[in-house]
Amino acid sequence: MIDERQVLMAICDHEPHLLTERPGLLIIADKGYVSRELDHYLTQRGVRLIRSSYRNRKPHPGEPLLKSIRQLIESVNDTLTGQLNLEQHGGRTIEGLGVRIAQRLLALTAAIRHHRATGQPTTRSLTAHDH
Repeated sequence: MIDERQVLMAICDHEPHLLTERPGLLIIADKGYVSRELDHYLTQRGVRLIRSSYRNRKPHPGEPLLKSIRQLIESVNDTLTGQLNLEQHGGRTIEGLGVRIAQRLLALTAAIRHHRATGQPTTRSLTAHDH
């Protein structure tokens, strides 16, 4: 298994336009991305990484922002993997994966709009539409 920090660096090396087309890119991550090597790698490329610090370390600038958005990120991830079943997406290419994610997000958005328009008590669930 490859370390997630190594995966991030490999993606950036393989697709350099991801960084060059986004000057001042900010990446928000968890403690799993603590690495001097990664910090150096991203700094050289003009990328800023915000992540939680370990308890015995000085907090990074911008770290207070993490607490306010972490719950939102976890909620979105749970919806994508749970309700939208994205762990078994069936996409064979990056483009195919993108299309399948977009289809599922569009379906969820349509269901939420329908539920709100019809006064349903639960708006963010696709259970009623799962056949």
